[in-house]
Amino acid sequence: MRLADAIDELAGSFVSVWEARHLAAPVPATQLRVLFAVERQGTINVTGVAAELDALLSSASRLCSRMETAGLLERTPGPNRRVIAYRLSSQGAAMLAELRSERRRDLAEVLLGMEADDRRTLLDGLRCFREAGGARPGASAEVPESA
Repeated sequence: MRLADAIDELAGSFVSVWEARHLAAPVPATQLRVLFAVERQGTINVTGVAAELDALLSSASRLCSRMETAGLLERTPGPNRRVIAYRLSSQGAAMLAELRSERRRDLAEVLLGMEADDRRTLLDGLRCFREAGGARPGASAEVPESA
C-alpha cells in the first residue's frame, strides 16, 4: 500500500471527529461554509459568497438575506454604495466559537487515549504536512511515487 493510500484510509477517523460537530451544527452546511468564509475574510460581498459556494449570484444573495434575517450576518458599508457587504454578527461569531470549542473538546477526548509521544508525533506530522503545502487552497494531493 502506498503511503498516500494509507494516510487517506487512516485520516478518515481524524476527519470524522473533526466533522462531527459540523454535521451537528444548528445551521445547514452551506450556511456554515459562508460563516467560515466571512470569518476568514472579515467582510464579504454577494459575489464573494457566490464564488465561495460555486453558486449563482441570485442564490448567494438570497442565502445572505436569509442569514441576515436569522441574525448570523450583518450588512456593512461596502467600498461603494452599490455593493452590499456582510460581516459576522455577534450571534454568528458566537456560533463559530462554540462549534470550535466543542470540536476541540472532541479532539482532546480522543487525544487523551493516546500516549504523550504519539500526540507529539501527530502534532509534528500535521505541522510538516501544513508546511509542505497541505493548507494551501488548491494544493495538489499528488504524492511522489516513492510515497
